[in-house]
Amino acid sequence: MLDQSPNRPALPPEIARRRTFAIISHPDAGKTTLTEKFLLYGGAIQMAGQVRAKGEARRTRSDFMQMEKDRGISVSASAMSFDFKEFRFNLVDTPGHSDFSEDTYRTLTAVDAAVMVIDGAKGVESQTRKLFEVCRMRDLPILTFCNKMDREARDTFEIIDEIQEMLAIHVTPASWPIGQGRDFLGCYDMLHDRLELMDRADRNRVAETIEIKGLDDPKMADHVPPALLDKLREDVEMARELLPPLDAQAVREGHMTPIWFGSAINSFGVRELMQGIGAYAPEPQPQRATPRQIAPEEDKVTGFVFKVQANMDPRHRDRVAFLRLASGHFRRGMKLTHVRAKKPITVSAPVLFLAADRELAEEAWAGDIIGIPNHGQLRIGDTLTEGENLRVSGIPSFAPELLQQARAGDPMKAKHLEKALMQFAEEGAAKVFKPAFGSGFIVGVVGQLQFEVLGSRIEMEYGLPVRFEGSQFTSARWVTGPRDKVEAFVAANKQHIAHDHDGDVVYLTRLQWDIDRVERDYPEVTLSATKEMMV
Repeated sequence: MLDQSPNRPALPPEIARRRTFAIISHPDAGKTTLTEKFLLYGGAIQMAGQVRAKGEARRTRSDFMQMEKDRGISVSASAMSFDFKEFRFNLVDTPGHSDFSEDTYRTLTAVDAAVMVIDGAKGVESQTRKLFEVCRMRDLPILTFCNKMDREARDTFEIIDEIQEMLAIHVTPASWPIGQGRDFLGCYDMLHDRLELMDRADRNRVAETIEIKGLDDPKMADHVPPALLDKLREDVEMARELLPPLDAQAVREGHMTPIWFGSAINSFGVRELMQGIGAYAPEPQPQRATPRQIAPEEDKVTGFVFKVQANMDPRHRDRVAFLRLASGHFRRGMKLTHVRAKKPITVSAPVLFLAADRELAEEAWAGDIIGIPNHGQLRIGDTLTEGENLRVSGIPSFAPELLQQARAGDPMKAKHLEKALMQFAEEGAAKVFKPAFGSGFIVGVVGQLQFEVLGSRIEMEYGLPVRFEGSQFTSARWVTGPRDKVEAFVAANKQHIAHDHDGDVVYLTRLQWDIDRVERDYPEVTLSATKEMMV
């Protein structure tokens, strides 16, 4: 467990004002729309582009890949930095689609909190539950936003009960909805005793706030019809009796989640959620590493790569490593040690992201996420330090669940295909295995949609038509153990052996029987479904 003790030294003001968080949800809960509105309120964009609008307006600012723009889904995690009031928000938007869960798991290693978005009609869905479990494993604080209250939604108590039961976490309402669907008027802010009214006419307008003195204030009747007002008073009284009060410490420890209700597409409830992130999400936290953990207030700069994105700009064959700063005050032009390669690198053109736009970062602090353009030197899991031999731990790589053979449409371009596949392997978009026997490559992914994305990206970014064909293998396991035992195992099982892009030995299996046989016949050799990306 990381050091969360209250007697840790106070953070420098620039670090203390940072809030680094991810947004997690099931596909279609409205996560990308919420991201847009965050940027709108942070003054980073003038008008939110709706995901479902037609033509150009449909292209949200945080989706930069052609396929994301065409389908209106997010398939790669993107990072955005912007100011809101006195805070500096570093927001990491994650793919909601379950086929891209590995990207999301890795992203959650780089944040200090998560905002969970749920649909008011559907409640807690399967992908939300999976992602929540990852947050739970890391004790990440979670703030909840119940979206789409302007459509037909379930009863508020029912939604809260479902979160409490399914996710085993205490829920406390930070706001309470007034009506739902067509009758949705807004929310009662339970933390600040305010009435928040939604403006349906202008989706980009900030909601009107009316200060009131409790629910019995006569002013309430001027804005809320009698039937809804009676129900609101009854519900809030019941909620205050039945549900726990907000405890900031319990939120930071991941035992309690405050819930806000709203409608992201109507810009409603978003500002209150952002204020909640500032107040209840933690400042940058210590980072697990070996041989010691890294504290954010340390003077020396350390950071780790949690994502690599190739070809963000199709005009340049660039690759950007997303680096989460774990400690210190970074300045452009600094020399840092690349721990895996044991080489110094000068970070001369670091970038800050605003969706697909980027600007040169003159400086950054612990908690910030910067992009480092490079030509393949940096990989996921790499640690950069000011000389100390530290390695950030806990960034997982999972065994793929689907394997197919990749073949170039033009056999003369097989070498080009190898280069493209290696780039995607280093980006973490797929696992690429080179079998010891036979030609070609076997590509492994978590979900079928990844093959489509991979095929479309290879064609667009490299001009290479590619086809994926069925493989006799169904899963892959990394092989570890004493060197002589592994060598003997490899020699005896050549037709099942491949190497991944790091050169590690992989055992390709057809049936569970293959795995059982290895465990029986080679007790000193371990087959594992995950590999820590610590190199």
